[in-house]
Amino acid sequence: MAGARRRRAAPFPDSFRPFSTVTINEIHSRLVQQFGDQITGLNATATDPWIEVAPARWDEVALYLRDDEALRFDSLTNLTGVDYLETDPKKAPKFGHEPHLEVVFHLYSFVHRCRLVVKVKLPRWKNDVPGEIPDCPSVAHIWSIADWHEREAYDLVGINFTGHPNLVRILCVEDWVGHPLRKDYEFPLEYHGIRGK
Repeated sequence: MAGARRRRAAPFPDSFRPFSTVTINEIHSRLVQQFGDQITGLNATATDPWIEVAPARWDEVALYLRDDEALRFDSLTNLTGVDYLETDPKKAPKFGHEPHLEVVFHLYSFVHRCRLVVKVKLPRWKNDVPGEIPDCPSVAHIWSIADWHEREAYDLVGINFTGHPNLVRILCVEDWVGHPLRKDYEFPLEYHGIRGK
């Protein structure tokens, strides 16, 4: 159409502003005011800035992050378990971490267009007893998508999400021994008479 004028796109309304006005330091301050020493760390300069929360009250902190009007982290976009263990004795002195597990939660606020990474640090074994997996409160009742994410972290990394409605394996068969994403996991040579390669 010759001579047709192109319409300009309407500007985004305020509710869709492209960048958040909430900073990681403000979020951290609000959490410390509310939960004190249960907020155990902050790294505001990381590529993905994060806040660390003690496991004992993680579910209460999560509920606050979701429901507080100034925060409104209404979406859990990802949850993963990480094993911080260096199995190579030559690299261990340079590793810089005590062996531990972490549950890493990636949250998003559609209201404030803001992302947040929360880490919950756990011992590799409950009460230092090998084979006894550590506990982390479930947040499946807060963000329903956490249900299957927590099952995957339980199955592959070995984290017991207390209060989860159905914490069973999701990828490995129920009688599988161990948790395959643990750094010290030894893959079985045989399973029910079937030999691996």
